[in-house]
Amino acid sequence: MSQPYAALEYRVPYADTDQMGIVYYGNYLTYFERARGELLRSLGLTYREIEARGYGLPVLSAHVDYKAPARYDDLLEIRGWVGERKAVRVQVNCAVLRDGELLAEGYTLHALVDLATLRPTRFPAELAELFDRHPSPASS
Repeated sequence: MSQPYAALEYRVPYADTDQMGIVYYGNYLTYFERARGELLRSLGLTYREIEARGYGLPVLSAHVDYKAPARYDDLLEIRGWVGERKAVRVQVNCAVLRDGELLAEGYTLHALVDLATLRPTRFPAELAELFDRHPSPASS
């Protein structure tokens, strides 16, 4: 049975923090990227395999809601799951937690593009099926 989200653990290194020892806000988008990579693996492919098929998934927009700070040496759980998928777009939702406490949540919106032209293209049936069969979690 497929889990509702892909997750990874990540211990916050000192390099991710600001002078106050709090994770710098921009690093959450890097955490979202880590979650997307794990999500793709859970779907049975990687960015490299998507690119080998002639497609790319550039980010069109990104959004993060910050709830509580993560700090140096915190052990985070970073989750990613497929949100809405349309003909040429897919939303990947993400959450960052510490000991079950939601620290940040948000999403990235991606277009599927043909790498030869960099123009948006419809998801081919095999990719659409992979993204559509991955269930969304009932709650974060």
